[in-house]
Amino acid sequence: MRGKYFSALAGEKTIMIVDVVIASTSRFQRYGPVQSPNEADDLSGKVILEKIKSCGHEYRYMLLPDGIDPIREAVVRSRADTIIVCGGTGLTHLDLTLEAIEPLFEKRLPGFGEIFRWRSLQEVGTRAMLTRAEAGIHHGKPVFCLPGSPNAASLGINLIMAEIGHILKHIRE
Repeated sequence: MRGKYFSALAGEKTIMIVDVVIASTSRFQRYGPVQSPNEADDLSGKVILEKIKSCGHEYRYMLLPDGIDPIREAVVRSRADTIIVCGGTGLTHLDLTLEAIEPLFEKRLPGFGEIFRWRSLQEVGTRAMLTRAEAGIHHGKPVFCLPGSPNAASLGINLIMAEIGHILKHIRE
């Protein structure tokens, strides 16, 4: 059964399910397909899951290698209310998260990436221009792509949790 979302109109909090996908070839090669960030020494995953849990929601964690096929398959197969992909948004040849996910978007949420970069600018200066944080809608589910650093994961999950109920309300209207 799919989780419910935070109803911005009714002010009623219910459980939402979030799939958290960590894209990291080096971590995957070292630890394999683990089910917890603790098993993979994954600080970014821990930050994201702690915030989701503190908001009273459920989550599933998945560690995958970078690459178009594994990331795209994880998004397509997800039955969660929301999907967060952390990692693989950089500029190296292995960073393919956006190349995997952007073609799936029926609608984009450009404001997420814009706000993420604006807030990053305040923290890291002009290096913020390197981020490819993005979000969009795939089959009625918001999908967020975050950089893999713990600071970026923290910034991203805080932005997401602040507005996820409102986003889901509009998607489901």
